[in-house]
Amino acid sequence: MTKRVGTTHTGSSDRQQIWHAMPVEVIHATLGSRNAGLSRAEAAARRMEYGPNSLPAPRPRSAMMRFAMQFHNLLIYVLLVAAGVTGVMGHWVDTSVILAVCALNAIIGFVQEGKAEETLRAIRQILSPHAAVLRDGHRQSIPAEDLVPGDVVLLEPGDRVPADIRLTAVKSLRILESTLTGESVAVSKSPDPVTADAALGDRVSMAFGGTMVSTGQGRGVVVGTGRNTEIGKINALLHEVVDLSTPLLRQMSQFARTLTVVILLLATIVFAIGVWGQGLVVQETFIAVVSLAVAAIPEGLPAILTVAMAIGVQRMAGRNAIIRRLPAVETLGAVSVICSDKTGTLTRNEMTVQSIWLAGLHVKVDGIGYAPHGGFSIDGGDRPVDDIPGLIELSRIAALCNEARLYQTDGTWQIAGDPMEGALQVLALKAGLDRTHEQGLFPRTDIVPFDSQHKFMATLHHDHQGHDMVFIKGAPEKIIAMSTHERAADGGEIAIDDEKWLAALDRLAEQGQRVLGIAFKPMPKGTTELEFDDVTGGMVIVGLVGMIDPPRPEAIAAVADCHAAGIRVKMITGDHSGTACAIGAQLGLENAGAVLTGPQLDAMSDAELHECVRTTDIFARTSPENKLRLVTALQAHGHVVAMTGDGVNDAPALKRSDVGIAMGISGTEAAKEAAEMVLGDDNFASIVNAVREGRTVYDNLKKAIVFLLPVNGGESLGVLFAILMGLSLPITPLQILWINMVSSIGLALALAFEQAEESIMNRPPRDRAQPILSGFLLWRILFVSCLFMAGIFGAFEMALYLGEDVETARTLAVNVLVAMEVFYLFSVRYLAGSSLTVVGAMGTKPVLIAITVVLVLQLSFTYLPPVQSLFDSRPVSIQYGIAIIATGIGLFLVLEIEKILRRHWIG
Repeated sequence: MTKRVGTTHTGSSDRQQIWHAMPVEVIHATLGSRNAGLSRAEAAARRMEYGPNSLPAPRPRSAMMRFAMQFHNLLIYVLLVAAGVTGVMGHWVDTSVILAVCALNAIIGFVQEGKAEETLRAIRQILSPHAAVLRDGHRQSIPAEDLVPGDVVLLEPGDRVPADIRLTAVKSLRILESTLTGESVAVSKSPDPVTADAALGDRVSMAFGGTMVSTGQGRGVVVGTGRNTEIGKINALLHEVVDLSTPLLRQMSQFARTLTVVILLLATIVFAIGVWGQGLVVQETFIAVVSLAVAAIPEGLPAILTVAMAIGVQRMAGRNAIIRRLPAVETLGAVSVICSDKTGTLTRNEMTVQSIWLAGLHVKVDGIGYAPHGGFSIDGGDRPVDDIPGLIELSRIAALCNEARLYQTDGTWQIAGDPMEGALQVLALKAGLDRTHEQGLFPRTDIVPFDSQHKFMATLHHDHQGHDMVFIKGAPEKIIAMSTHERAADGGEIAIDDEKWLAALDRLAEQGQRVLGIAFKPMPKGTTELEFDDVTGGMVIVGLVGMIDPPRPEAIAAVADCHAAGIRVKMITGDHSGTACAIGAQLGLENAGAVLTGPQLDAMSDAELHECVRTTDIFARTSPENKLRLVTALQAHGHVVAMTGDGVNDAPALKRSDVGIAMGISGTEAAKEAAEMVLGDDNFASIVNAVREGRTVYDNLKKAIVFLLPVNGGESLGVLFAILMGLSLPITPLQILWINMVSSIGLALALAFEQAEESIMNRPPRDRAQPILSGFLLWRILFVSCLFMAGIFGAFEMALYLGEDVETARTLAVNVLVAMEVFYLFSVRYLAGSSLTVVGAMGTKPVLIAITVVLVLQLSFTYLPPVQSLFDSRPVSIQYGIAIIATGIGLFLVLEIEKILRRHWIG
């Protein structure tokens, strides 16, 4: 049997076919199909040839493998090596504590990230479970996975299209394709071929798998199944997309590599000097070098990193931003470009009548969405409904020549049916008309359904006075052409002025509004049936209705906030360019008058695209490949890109972006599973709040790092100085681990709860290539490390000078180090600003709790016998206690003086 072509996008040796551009008879000839459908035998043979109409399932990773991958981090490797070294030394307490930190980090990451494999599973479930087909000339309902190319499929309202279908016959067929193309309005379908280069949203001769039939009926031939559908193409793109590491994780990875090299190199040099330079015993020197390594490794840093991001997750959840993958918290703080889908993200995904043109008047309609609240105004002044000629009549026709239904659920207004018809029902309610009451006054007796060929819908009505009339709505050019008269301001009828109405149409279209014409025609008394010829002329046009899916008011404010924060917002939509430009202008996007379409992007080379993406902020009629290329092009310019979306078509770009943001209410499961963050309220403004939290998390992590490293630096310098000078170690390895894992982590955790600085959203995004430690921070770390070393050695040597034993001297050194940490915590909360303020001195609740906990633990270290025996510590006198506190105060004052001098000299 000859292998047939299954799709435009086979990726195999099959000859590609542009199904949407081929005449119906060519389709049948190419696929060997016929109007009566395939025979059962032929269908079975093709099922063996093409396989099931389902998407290939990837091999999922086991839970054990996903948990193990949480340890795939160089800092964790460093900690595991440290645990191994302490284990070899027999310091099992040290080993247990380090391993516990590693396990905690892995558990938090495992829980937060969840199962990434659900992305593809969500997309696979989008295809319809059943399909109505013709087999051997008889209608049957079969599992959708049994469909094969050449099958004849029947479509009805409410059906989910089961495969990619070339339509051969339609009757008023309209399909909602927003999950695939992003267009919020149902698309009218036609069996006529379209141009070969038509964008996905313009292929009206096709019905795509996963979309939803809104109204009408259709018949078509299956041309693509499974992986060869547009949904399957998106599934393949997801397989090809490579996950990105976040800026902070890349920086921390580089930092860990550098730190590891420095520690190993330093340990090797010190070991060589001790053994061959000073003739020290190898075993003792090795133990001292291990002490140096343990002191230099910031064991608590991975835990602090994880906990700080987890705190950010909790804060964002309180602002309706749900984080699915932990590192995305920090990445949000580095976002420099937000690529946003239009429908349902920047807009409400609720068509709304905004303008009416009637009797020479341009009427503005207030209110947004499906809630029937709002009034009418002319030239900025509010007008009662009765004072606007023709408004009641237009609203009545719009409500009765209509198949949609408006209803309320849990206080939320929703529609059943076409969004544009739903908007007309809302208009009627705003005009004070109750549809049920109007249907009683003007019962319907016949209908000419909307059809994409004649572009209008007409209904036959009669009133209780014996008058018969046709109500009609449709494409405005068609309605104007069919009308011989227009409704005048005084309620009479005058000859139509075509030029006036066409000019009004252009005016509304320039605002990006979708326009419908509304008209009526008196019929002879006793008319009971409506023929097509009855509505081809002689109409009286009442008015034009302009509607649009309006931007969310909070989205307009959020875009302004993004611009203030140095974040560029780019709108990427499958909608028409005129509508996109109008929405972009209302949102306040930069260069809102410039737009690039999907076909234009397809014609561009990567180099041309990289240049255009710098200045263009609106992209219309885009395909999933276009969105993916745009995100990649922006990343090539060094941008950290967030991509928002709600449809299946957004999933590849969501996965490729640095932060994928899906809509939680209107978003598809495919979009949610591909994203790192889900908005619980579908509110674009929540993204700005999430960015604020992301920047706060990064600032707090930076403060935690600048707090921890000087502690390790001071310990390392103290051990290094003792080895090189042949002196006793001022602090033992176990005591170092106590400081690093108890007091240092406890105090550094308090920094993770710091609130955002006031100016945090008035500064540009940080460069993702910028190292986490700037020159200023490196100076601060070195300077404070030297102060810590001086405090450690000063306390140790002073105690020995005063005749104390080594154990007491070490206990004193440990307590001095912890006291210096406490006062350094107050200083590091304000790296550049002064901490000598009432707010700075009072601290925050987390800071005070952390200090209290560390104080209790340090008292147990010093005075509790079981702890003394474990860490070889000794009690110290009150006089020593006063000296310890004085040392901490001294460090604080020195750092405040340094801040003053730095501001004076550098600014």
